[in-house]
Order: sequence, then C-alpha cells, then structure tokens
Amino acid sequence: MFVESALVHGGLLNPMSIVFHSPWIFKFPPEIWRLLSSFILTGGGFSFVFDLYFMYTYASGLELNSPRFTQPGDFFTYVVFVATVTLGTGGLVLGGHIFTQALLLAFIYTFAQDNRGKKAHFIIVEIPVELLPWAMLTLTLIMGGPQAALQQGMGIIAAHLYDFLTRLYPTFQGGRNYIQTPAVIKRLFGADRSAFTQKAYGTTFRPGRPVPQQQARGWTSGFSGSWTGRGAGRRLGGD
Repeated sequence: MFVESALVHGGLLNPMSIVFHSPWIFKFPPEIWRLLSSFILTGGGFSFVFDLYFMYTYASGLELNSPRFTQPGDFFTYVVFVATVTLGTGGLVLGGHIFTQALLLAFIYTFAQDNRGKKAHFIIVEIPVELLPWAMLTLTLIMGGPQAALQQGMGIIAAHLYDFLTRLYPTFQGGRNYIQTPAVIKRLFGADRSAFTQKAYGTTFRPGRPVPQQQARGWTSGFSGSWTGRGAGRRLGGD
C-alpha cells in the first residue's frame, strides 16, 4: 500500500492502470492485478499517512488478537470474502473504482464487534466502540459527499455479512458455517508447523490430531477431570 500510493501520488504511476474497471479485467489478457491494487491506494495529503496508519493498526489487530481468527489463514479468508463482496457491491453494482476506504471500514466494523462494550477515541471525543464505524462513515459523508459514503459503506455490508454467516447464524439459528478456511490455505500459513499461537487474550493450541479423552467413571458431568470420578466410598469418620 505504501509503495503503490507513493508512486501514484508522486506522479510516477498512472492511477488508471491500477483502479478497478470491469471491462479491463474481463478481457484477454485480463488485468487481474486490479482486483488487488484497487484495495491498496490511499488518499493524498494527510490521508496518505492516516490511511496507512489505520489500515496497519486494525488489520494487524484483527489478525493477531481477534478471537474469531484462531487458525492459520482465517484472517486471509476473511479478507478475501470481504473484498469479494465489496467488489460485487461497490464495483459491479455501484461502479466504484477504489475500495481502500471500504476495506478499512470493514476492518473497523469487525474490530468493533469483537470489542463491544469498550470505548474508542474518535477525533477528540470518546465513544462506544460499536459506534466507531458509523462515526467514520458520517465523517466521510460530510467531507466526501453521499457517493463516497455509499462506496465506503459497502465495507460495513461485507463485514456484517461475514459476521452473520460465521457467527450470528450458526450461533443463534443453529445453521452451518459455510465460510471455512481451506486446508491448502491453512498449510500455506503454517498450520503444519507451530501448534501454539500467542494471542492478546492468551495462548491458543492447535492439535495436530484429536486428543483421546479419558472416559469418566461413575457420576459424570460436562467437564472431565479429577472431580468427575466417584470416590472410593469410605464413610466419613470411619477408619
């Protein structure tokens, strides 16, 4: 993102060669790099610094600290899903060309859902973190106009759809989570190497094979351990 944006805003790279435009993608040979380059172009001026900072902060924060991305490649799968939905809604439907702000807002929305009940700083005020994506969308509406806000809002739609399909629907409706990280992606991100991952909320362990559970004896409960077995049967006060 830094290299591409520096080249474009420095006048060394034509922005028309990297923006999303479906006729240039669905041709032969296809310019498939536009599917990526349209997500990593910052704004000019101060936006160049702030976009880089916020993208790094929220993207790395989700990848390393979010409890929903516990397996290698989970965050990559999330980014691919969010980007695909954004391209379909903001690109093919609304005719947008640059989706950096939409992707950033998707990260912020997911971050807000993971940290519900906490506070976040927005400009000079402190607000509930759940309101942070909507506050940023309102700021875009004021400074960039309705079209810019609509394009950026596609990030919220994409992130909410991911949250609904992977968390809300399976948890509260008993449905199946169809968005699973493919095994090949897990291996590419090191699933066959380290089994321990350091997270902000603790250390996660990824077993290579199922760990056999000891069968509980006597009275049992939903937990296994030293309290699940029945004692020897000695009477209190006896010898």
